[in-house]
Amino acid sequence: MASHRDLQAQLRVEPPNWWAGMQADTLQLMLYGPGLSAYTADTDYPGLQLVASHPGDSPNYLFLDLVLGPELRPGTATLRLSKSGSQPMGIEFPFLQRVRPGEAYQGFGPGDVLYLITPDRFANGDPANDSVPGMRETGVDRGHDYARHGGDIRGITEHLDYIADMGFTAIWPSPLLTNDMASSSYHGYAITDFYGVDPRFGSLAEYLELAEEARKRGVKIIMDQVVNHIGVSHWWMEDLPFADWVHFQDSWKEGERPEVTNHRRTVNQDRYASVADRELMDRGWFVPTMPDLNQDNPFLANYLIQNSIWWVETLGLGGIRQDTYPYPSKEFMARWARSVMAEYPNFNIVGEEWSYNPLLVGYWQDGARNRDGYRSYLRSTMDFPLQRTLVEALTTDENWDSGLNLLYEGLANDFHYARPEDLLFFGDNHDMDRIHTQLGESVPLTEMALAFVLTAPRTPQVYYGTEILMSNSDKPGDHGRIRTDFPGGWEGDRVDAFTGKGLKPSQKGMQSKLRNLLRYRRESPAIHSGATLHFAPEDGIYVLARRLESETVLLLLNKNDTPVTLDTRRFAELGLAGAKLREVLTGTEFLWDESVNLPYKGAYVLTTAL
Repeated sequence: MASHRDLQAQLRVEPPNWWAGMQADTLQLMLYGPGLSAYTADTDYPGLQLVASHPGDSPNYLFLDLVLGPELRPGTATLRLSKSGSQPMGIEFPFLQRVRPGEAYQGFGPGDVLYLITPDRFANGDPANDSVPGMRETGVDRGHDYARHGGDIRGITEHLDYIADMGFTAIWPSPLLTNDMASSSYHGYAITDFYGVDPRFGSLAEYLELAEEARKRGVKIIMDQVVNHIGVSHWWMEDLPFADWVHFQDSWKEGERPEVTNHRRTVNQDRYASVADRELMDRGWFVPTMPDLNQDNPFLANYLIQNSIWWVETLGLGGIRQDTYPYPSKEFMARWARSVMAEYPNFNIVGEEWSYNPLLVGYWQDGARNRDGYRSYLRSTMDFPLQRTLVEALTTDENWDSGLNLLYEGLANDFHYARPEDLLFFGDNHDMDRIHTQLGESVPLTEMALAFVLTAPRTPQVYYGTEILMSNSDKPGDHGRIRTDFPGGWEGDRVDAFTGKGLKPSQKGMQSKLRNLLRYRRESPAIHSGATLHFAPEDGIYVLARRLESETVLLLLNKNDTPVTLDTRRFAELGLAGAKLREVLTGTEFLWDESVNLPYKGAYVLTTAL
């Protein structure tokens, strides 16, 4: 039988702290330690009421239901645990002072541009944490696409000036929580501790420093979270709290291979879907090394919701990106999103629905008029449909039903969305070929893609390295190569994209043009919230306008390989006849006369704001 000293040494309390003055007045603690289910609990901390104790199916778990009264003040509460024949044991639980009220947490939106980073591949700020003894995967091997390369939180913090100077206003790092997996742990999506920062990325203190230093530069931190699954090496898997904590739990415990999801995400909307398809989609493991969490277990559901809120409050986040959004129970996801947004009404969450069907993407956005009555409470989802349309529009010949006409008709689908400007739009991300690769390494086409992403009525995201034309053309589809090291992030790199040293002229040119556009966009109300007007493409040219009060921004996408003259009389309703404009990408002046010359293939971003 464990002594109190042994129990104290092994005790885990999650969440490890909470705050006074939260909107929600309930809190459920998970306590883990030898024989804890045999204990009862009480407290006399002012404003705190312990209303119920729940032992787990495992003898080592105890869940405590707390009610937080309006008189609860910051301080350290003592939770007394006792059982027959033993002296009571006290557990100290901190209630902190909130740094800011929930309404002050401003989520990202159309006025922002997110910079997506794979931290292991961005910059190695602290080589001392490259290898951590005791972890299943140690060391670095930059020559191996799926090994750890050593990038970390310190590396991001040290290059915040580069990120802010480029004009990005938010950073979305892929997950930084502990992934103590035997291999491919670099990507972060197989979490093994929901409250621990992976020591190979750094510490909680360094995560807090990153958030604070980013705020000083006007840059928000978006946290990549995963409530659908965990890594098979999660500490829970050694001693699961309940018999239904993960799906196919019995078969896994018996050494059998659990069933993998069918990835048929349409079962969430399909009125004809079979029960078998629905259940396998919901219950199947994402991959054999990622157990599927059962959010129908109320204790797990509470745990996941509270964990998300804890990280928002701890880091002062500017948003959450939720991985594999349609895979868990959609009823749970609605409860999760509603709980987070109730605590932070001006916050933002973007859900990943990797579908090219606008009907499916629109279903998940809050405000959708879904025939089944489903309300998601999710402000944003990822615009995969328009991403694919953008690539097809730029890589197919100009015809009535191809080329730029696809982009024109793709944007016309916005009538379906509750708020198209809140959709997260991108040319590429960490799970698909680099946009420069998708576009055949054509610099003009890549320029057009990025210009459209950053001027369309959307909330844009750019993947790290896209600004210097990083590609994976030597290994299409290879995730490890897609997540290539950012040049200059490691001591001894011959090329340094942070300073421009060693970059090719085409890379420097793209970086410069993108910086010009991002900086302009940061201060452009017309792009943030202006009305959108576009004209059907003709002769390989697509014209789109964003207008607000005295500011007009024009995007011209020109696919012609030779110089062309654009007759502007067709665009008279823009009211720009004779106007002097500035071309944002290059800084040159432009006169909007009866005709304008377009000397090169690529993007032209014109503004009346001289």
